[in-house]
Amino acid sequence: MSSFFYTARSASRAVGANRVRSGLTVLGIVIGVTSIILIVSIGEGAQSLILGQIQGLGAETIVIRPGRKPSGPTDMAQTLFADSIKQREVDALKRKENVPDYVSSAPLLMVSDSVTYGSNIEHPTIYGWSAEFMVSMIKAKIRVGTIFDEEDIKQEAAVAVLGSQISDDLFAGDDPIGKSIRIGTKNFRVVAVLQGGGGGLLNTDKMVVIPYSTALTYLSSGKHYNEVMLKVSSPEAVARSVEDIKATLRELHSITDPAKDDFYVETQQAAIDQIGTILSVLTAFLSAVVAISLVVGGIGVMNVMLVSVTERTKEIGLRKALGATNSDILTQFLLEAVLLTMVGGAIGIVLGVLFGYGASIALSQNLNVDWAFAFPWRAALIGLGVSGGVGIVFGIYPARQASQKSPIEALRYE
Repeated sequence: MSSFFYTARSASRAVGANRVRSGLTVLGIVIGVTSIILIVSIGEGAQSLILGQIQGLGAETIVIRPGRKPSGPTDMAQTLFADSIKQREVDALKRKENVPDYVSSAPLLMVSDSVTYGSNIEHPTIYGWSAEFMVSMIKAKIRVGTIFDEEDIKQEAAVAVLGSQISDDLFAGDDPIGKSIRIGTKNFRVVAVLQGGGGGLLNTDKMVVIPYSTALTYLSSGKHYNEVMLKVSSPEAVARSVEDIKATLRELHSITDPAKDDFYVETQQAAIDQIGTILSVLTAFLSAVVAISLVVGGIGVMNVMLVSVTERTKEIGLRKALGATNSDILTQFLLEAVLLTMVGGAIGIVLGVLFGYGASIALSQNLNVDWAFAFPWRAALIGLGVSGGVGIVFGIYPARQASQKSPIEALRYE
């Protein structure tokens, strides 16, 4: 053991003898590990935020969307144009004989139009929705006024709830409550303004919410909904309610083959699983791409170690003359390579954590979301382990070259 500790001490001294060269040597390792830690940290933060938003809907929430279920991101747009979910379907789902565990529902309709007040024109995201459902779902807070209720929805009232930024841009700081804005060709009375910086992934600052019944009657050319959020009595009732919903819609649409469904149903758990899988795969892919820099860093380590072997030929000869074995020489140079890459890995972890923490603060402030910093323990351990592995893989050849030198020839080397 004393021989090994002596060899290890010699290796650490050799690495520390030329700190500038050692630092430049492991730069590729540092960049690679830093990038991996940063990507994984941001990925875990995004996953936590998105899943938190979905879980905020409640485990008893079911979402029904028109069209076939998308098989990839490029298919998502088709749900905006599919017209298989109309008021008839919503009314059928409300009936207890069709969905016994039904509690409430909120159709959602996206409106593409401008909002004007006087000479001011804005282009916010306009939702035909239930304001009560919206506030409870995205935990939005009311800055001023009172949101519209189910009675307003039944009467197709021309009322609107504005996001804080839209309100400020349209009214320039004046009190908007009671004033009329125009959406398309119809006037709407402002009844409430949301507090700024709320809503998580939905940018409530640039949002306008009107009753879905009003949007469907006056602002929708297709007379169909983009989705329906339906709540049932309990999380345990979700599975059987999904089957009830499918059976109801298939009967309405005269569908006998489930493969020909012109709608799809999602539960919160299914959405959580799907999004978690997508983000995990994306994070792994980006990490694999960035890991190429570790290979480049490993090649740099091998190149410098070969140069070091040549420069220290006399030292190798002297150690062998004093009794060092080929194994001792190989171990020393291999330890030097591993030490270099491990130090680079450790520096990369520290930098990755610092950059990840900074990114979480920047994203929270710029996106107005509660983006939590996530320390990627697993990625840190893997990064450190991979760094050591790179040192072994790319250090073994220079170490063998050093161990196989003849002591006589080494001592004669000039």
